Amino acid sequence: MKKENFELAVRLRRELHQHPELSNEETWTKARLIEFLIAHTDLEIIDRGSWFYAAHRAGENRRNIAFRADFDALPIEETIELPWGSKFPGKAHKCGHDGHTATLAGFALEVDQQKPDINVFFLFQPAEETGDGAIQCVSLITDEKIDEIYAYHNMSGFPYKAVGIREGTMFCASKGMTIHLEGHPAHASQPEDGINPAFALASIIQAIPELTDPEGYQGLVLCTVVQIDAGEKAFGISASKGLLRLTIRALYEEELNRLQKKLEQYSAAQADQYGLRIRFEYNDEFPETANDKKTADKVWAAAKTAGLNNFDINEAFRGSEDFGHLAKLTKAAYCIIGNGENHPHIHTAEYDFRDELIQTGTDLFLAILEQ
Repeated sequence: MKKENFELAVRLRRELHQHPELSNEETWTKARLIEFLIAHTDLEIIDRGSWFYAAHRAGENRRNIAFRADFDALPIEETIELPWGSKFPGKAHKCGHDGHTATLAGFALEVDQQKPDINVFFLFQPAEETGDGAIQCVSLITDEKIDEIYAYHNMSGFPYKAVGIREGTMFCASKGMTIHLEGHPAHASQPEDGINPAFALASIIQAIPELTDPEGYQGLVLCTVVQIDAGEKAFGISASKGLLRLTIRALYEEELNRLQKKLEQYSAAQADQYGLRIRFEYNDEFPETANDKKTADKVWAAAKTAGLNNFDINEAFRGSEDFGHLAKLTKAAYCIIGNGENHPHIHTAEYDFRDELIQTGTDLFLAILEQ
């Protein structure tokens, strides 16, 4: 990566860091990125409303390769002293999406200057953190007949600047599940006159170990209780409304759907037993992110070409990544670039993206074009 391009990308990253925007609110971020690319490249810009992509078109009958970066921030306070610290209370780039985006922008500078004989597309995506960003962008795959798509995530706890990837599932599928139960209120001295959801809630929670018994699944399956709520702070009233919020997670999307069905059926049976009304609500839905073998092999080969170290990923990450929506439609590979074993972890207040990874990611992407 050229020094001047690296410096431009670093300045962009720090500017993005100062102006964090949460999922589906990234209007300034998107506008600034388009402005940056227009100012420094001759790439075609295709604006799709909440998202956009840039294109280097070498001509017909050539490979169509896409690279993706996410640009939303997190609702976390910036508590560390940084010259480029967040200017907005309660919001900060604590996952490194500012770095992913600056990498893609820096890579775009390089491609525009080198003009490879390949059609290259640069996808800038919103709302990864809530799981609904990539699905907004799936039309890119069909509209531009994308043959392959690539992305990376910075990750602490792994060797600095080293690349890790695995064939098959890279990140688990997951979703937020809320079970709403409603009965009837009664005076606390006469609970028998009402219908209290607390007992059904307790029964559902107690059933979780059985419903997630690993003997019933081929891969990892998890159900995590994130909130329990019943009634209100009124000691004279027996609770009549309650909810249970769960994060359900699985190595395979099909098994996630099976777990969801089991939870729905068991909860509905409890509602029927206690005479409760029930409804279900779902949020933050992520597919599994699975790597195609051929594209994963290209990442390994590219890392070697770029002179980068690599490391094995023996099992899928339990976390989720909405890149899986794109991976369902074409050959895809999602890899990890290490922040270092002792660097603060993403999604913590102490974390900040390491600017040097912009060059690492760009060099890796450039090497992928050669495969």
